[in-house]
Amino acid sequence: MKYPLINGVLAFVLFSFTAALPIASANNNTVTFPANFTWGSATASYQVEGAYQEDGKGVSVWDTYTNQHNISNGDTGNVAIDQYHRYKEDIALLKKLGIKSYRFSLSWARLLPEGTGKVNQAGIDYYNNLINELLANDIKPAITLFHWDYPQALANQGGWGNRKSIDWYTNFAKLAFQSFGNRVDTWITFNEPYIDLMIFEPLIGNRIHPTFPAPPNHPFELPNAVMAKQATKTHHLMMANAKAIQTYRSLGYKGQIGITLNLSPVYAATASTQDFKLSKIEDGIMNRWFLDPALRGAYPEDIKALYEHYAPMKIKSGDLAFLKANRGDFIGINYYSPLRVGADAQSVHFGLKIQPNPNQWKAYNGESYPDGLYELMRRIDTTYNHPAIIVTENGAGYGTADDTLVDGQVHDALRIAYLKDHLVSAKKAIDNGVNLKGYYYWSAFDNFEWLSGYKARFGLIHVDFATQQRTWKDSATAYQQIITNNGF
Repeated sequence: MKYPLINGVLAFVLFSFTAALPIASANNNTVTFPANFTWGSATASYQVEGAYQEDGKGVSVWDTYTNQHNISNGDTGNVAIDQYHRYKEDIALLKKLGIKSYRFSLSWARLLPEGTGKVNQAGIDYYNNLINELLANDIKPAITLFHWDYPQALANQGGWGNRKSIDWYTNFAKLAFQSFGNRVDTWITFNEPYIDLMIFEPLIGNRIHPTFPAPPNHPFELPNAVMAKQATKTHHLMMANAKAIQTYRSLGYKGQIGITLNLSPVYAATASTQDFKLSKIEDGIMNRWFLDPALRGAYPEDIKALYEHYAPMKIKSGDLAFLKANRGDFIGINYYSPLRVGADAQSVHFGLKIQPNPNQWKAYNGESYPDGLYELMRRIDTTYNHPAIIVTENGAGYGTADDTLVDGQVHDALRIAYLKDHLVSAKKAIDNGVNLKGYYYWSAFDNFEWLSGYKARFGLIHVDFATQQRTWKDSATAYQQIITNNGF
């Protein structure tokens, strides 16, 4: 199915049909993946490491934000799941799980406490130890260079709004390549720049540096002017992405490097022409605004015009050619749910409103719609010249009995169904010619889930955050069996 849907009538029919259904069952399917398919799981530094003031680490914007008690219950990532000290224990669990690759991110401020300048050798040593332990257990490390924990020292200098940020990031990336590139051959430059720049930075920036108005309740419905102010920051980030890719290749490394985007199919909530038009706008904001510069070296003109109504973008001569010349080796997809949009005359977010999750079983990350993963990959395959794709995140947290520890066990049937249903869509994409190379479940462990703190549990392995006790969930057994059988 081509995405987005070709007209509002089809979108409305699809919405009406799927909203009435429970999560589809994949249990009666036989699904077998290619022999060289990569099975992995993913985490991020701020969400798992802890040790936020240890061994010379600098302060990140998330250290600042959470320690101002902005998260419910006063939750912070100060300890998280203490992987900084417990990495050997956690890698042993990953080995038992059978995963072939572990995706983790580097804390920029752990390596460069001020974001640039003096290197913190203790940070280098930590990641060297982590990488070596993974390799000793036959698990390939996959490094995300940046997963939102921007150094506070650089944020104080304007962060991504300062064009110098391109060089700040490139120097950090070069340090990482030269420190770990002899043992790591999968690199992700950025994780979900939409969420970082268009959602979190306006929110936490408002608390740390009162520049932005507070966003409305729904995280995807930021005011037009706020998003427009972030557009040039997007460009600086995408230039940093391209420059890191160029730097990696210039150093002679033979691995693969790409960017990870959070992507969501966007459907019109009704059959009206207006809703369909608005669905195209939200698709441009969520998806094309990042896919196009990453894979085409250009920005979608319709969304650029929307933003430049409020603030002109600062793009220098030669920038777009540089983006186009430094396309990554793959595109990472973080897929959790679709968006369904309708017109709202009161909305300051381009006149549209995100519709409520229609699922009976409501996950923290939105509507469970496995077909959306298939549609995304088919669209990217046909629109952007058949790139290699990796599903770098996919998972669910329910906050129900599905994630409750009872007598030392967690019977998370909903997560198992979610996992299998999405893998059915992934295999369908492969069967239809999509160049899908791997799948990373989010997450290996329950961890600190940003604005949700510790109440949202996505892990295959339960973590008691008070005692740091790890407990195997039923979903961990299910994923272990999937990996062993290369399918189910």
